[in-house]
Amino acid sequence: MKPDEIVRGIVDAGLYMVLATADGDGRPWSSPVYFAHVDCREFVWVSSPDARHSRNIAVRPEVGIAVFDSSAAIGTGQGAYMSAVAGAVEEADVAERALDVFSRRSLTHGGRVWTLDDVRGDTGIRLYRAVAVEHSILAKDGRPDHRIAVDLS
Repeated sequence: MKPDEIVRGIVDAGLYMVLATADGDGRPWSSPVYFAHVDCREFVWVSSPDARHSRNIAVRPEVGIAVFDSSAAIGTGQGAYMSAVAGAVEEADVAERALDVFSRRSLTHGGRVWTLDDVRGDTGIRLYRAVAVEHSILAKDGRPDHRIAVDLS
């Protein structure tokens, strides 16, 4: 299987991505979040703006993302790793498109349809988006923790 097919398979199969953030002083934090995506390049999720990862994104938008199957046997797993730039989605047209993507995936997994009203006002929930700038996977070449870049074009 080609590396781009591996990334797409992992991301399509995953329900949660691990979102790695850091605060203004560089203190790291990671959080699993349910996500939807557009072609493994744009990742969307909903979260409280008061959550630590959301507060971190507000001051430092550069994030790391990992998607993997945590049930894989030791030594057999594979993950997709992304560097991305994230932020709360404020523009209505971008939000509507992102919510459509999120809702379709949510329904597939037993969730519900999300609307602009769900992520605005005093709901306590906001829509977030990360755009991946690079992708990688672990190389299965016998070397420990050796990652290879993946081009998804």
